[in-house]
Amino acid sequence: MHSSEQAARAARLCRRAAIVAGAGLLYAVFVTVTGWAIPCPFHLLTGLYCPACGVGRMCLALLLLDIAAAWQANALLVCLLPGLACVFAVSGVRYIKSGVFSLVRWQSVLVWLMIALLLVFGVLRNLPPFAFLAPA
Repeated sequence: MHSSEQAARAARLCRRAAIVAGAGLLYAVFVTVTGWAIPCPFHLLTGLYCPACGVGRMCLALLLLDIAAAWQANALLVCLLPGLACVFAVSGVRYIKSGVFSLVRWQSVLVWLMIALLLVFGVLRNLPPFAFLAPA
């Protein structure tokens, strides 16, 4: 492994992260200025909340460091963010060092666990006893 190869991989990864972050910030500015946001197609079609309903408001609230509002928008995703960040960070470091961008066993298990939790959350937030999980 040459450090120049690692530096090139790190630069590529940073450029891609900057593009994603920039797109997110542009969307946040657009929503803040216009008040228009992309609605959830699942909710529009079914009237039910999907596991990701409220994620836009959650992200906007997190940008403003308003944890309470983020929690009200999508509590489970707020809880899952540190795990997702860990998976991305470890994968990014592995990619920079080796050029391989894949999940190791513990990361795959964690991602599948998160997916299962999101599916259960998506069902529960539509049941009357769990109406408090609906996005606010």
